[in-house]
Amino acid sequence: MEMARALRIEYEDAVYHVLSRGNERRRIYFSKTDYQKFLGYVAEAKKKYGIEIHSYALMKNHYHLVIETPDANLSKAMHHINSSYTTYINNRMKRNGHLFQGRYKAIVVSRDSYLAELSRYVHLNPVRAGMVKKPEEYPFSSYQTYVTDKNNELLTQDLILGLISGNKAEAKRQYRRFTESAIGEEEPDEILKNVYGGIILGGTRFIKETLGRIKGEYLSKEGITQRRALRTLHSGEEIIEVIAKLYKVKAEEIRKNKYREQRKIAIYLIKEKSGATNRQISELFDGMSCAAIAKTYERFKKEVKGSRKLYKEIAGIEKAIV
Repeated sequence: MEMARALRIEYEDAVYHVLSRGNERRRIYFSKTDYQKFLGYVAEAKKKYGIEIHSYALMKNHYHLVIETPDANLSKAMHHINSSYTTYINNRMKRNGHLFQGRYKAIVVSRDSYLAELSRYVHLNPVRAGMVKKPEEYPFSSYQTYVTDKNNELLTQDLILGLISGNKAEAKRQYRRFTESAIGEEEPDEILKNVYGGIILGGTRFIKETLGRIKGEYLSKEGITQRRALRTLHSGEEIIEVIAKLYKVKAEEIRKNKYREQRKIAIYLIKEKSGATNRQISELFDGMSCAAIAKTYERFKKEVKGSRKLYKEIAGIEKAIV
């Protein structure tokens, strides 16, 4: 039986977080030369396919790349990188077979604070793994280039630094503070909890726009793991509109808490039906924090379970969401 393939979203100027692990989580780099050789293949892909590299961290058994594709060709670029490096390692170590664990994982990312936080997450990988105490001490990531005057022709820094400050020197200082302030946090991978459907990282508007790109031909392909799940996902905005229509109120008034009961219903159903995170839901409701979203959802969930009347009411709304 053919293994299901993950959904790939490819469009011009898309930005991705790409992750690839060693087969059975084994090492993929065995010497300093191997790390350098891998970056050489990344540089080749950059030249051949016109991709931009915004940040990276090469770990012992996996790597992280933040890549932009002006020409909508992520698959071609990644095939070049992984296949070239696998051939190099197999020849050098006189081995055969797969080096990487299946296909790489790619998450499309919005060009805003989500991207800045993702870059911080990538650069803190060596610290979380206990390999160094400070990210600047790790030689096989792009962090040194971001916080010093060290030159790295492989990198394009302007996009991420530009999210922080228009002045490059000031942006570098602030980026250091921003990144190193997260060292020791209990949940360093918090940003990844905001990934929607396993493939999109961004706010509600970006998610809606990206979902619009993958309808039709993408979702009709066989062997795509997210296909069935994405067909059942609904945007938070659509759910609010349905509730507003059913209760004969304005959607904007639900957002602004004029109708508290309808707002609770909306938060509950968005959480249940859309796959959105608390952060993404909070963007739909003016002034609500992520903690308030979480609390509202949990309380209303208990109300639904404890009231047959409310359960039927919610079931009726769910039928209207198509």
